[in-house]
Amino acid sequence: MLPSSPTILFDGVCNLCNGFVQFVINHDPKSYFRFASLQSEAGQEVLSTHGLPTGHFKSVLLVENGQLYTRSAAALRIVRRLSEGWSLLYALVLVPPFLRDPLYDWVSRNRYRWFGRQESCMLPTPALKARFLS
Repeated sequence: MLPSSPTILFDGVCNLCNGFVQFVINHDPKSYFRFASLQSEAGQEVLSTHGLPTGHFKSVLLVENGQLYTRSAAALRIVRRLSEGWSLLYALVLVPPFLRDPLYDWVSRNRYRWFGRQESCMLPTPALKARFLS
């Protein structure tokens, strides 16, 4: 079952992914997005429902309007909702996925080496807890 509100699913132990979530939170003044780690029960359910690997995470996922988006499509759909001019990056949607996704995949493959990883998923502050699915 897909979450009913726009939800970003991310690798909870990836420092780059956690930084991206913090970036989105800071540039999402209308609190449009909710969040769940891919390791969480909600994240695992979305992965299983769509036949995606439940133990190896390659992409940030976005569930929006009943659709599941992955890779560069998810990232671009996320930035289009952000403030301070970040939504202008959505224009990159004009670049075909066969050109965008290899760059996304390259960063994904190297993210732990470049940015590191945590031993466990981040815990949201009490103020942000309502935006995270359990």
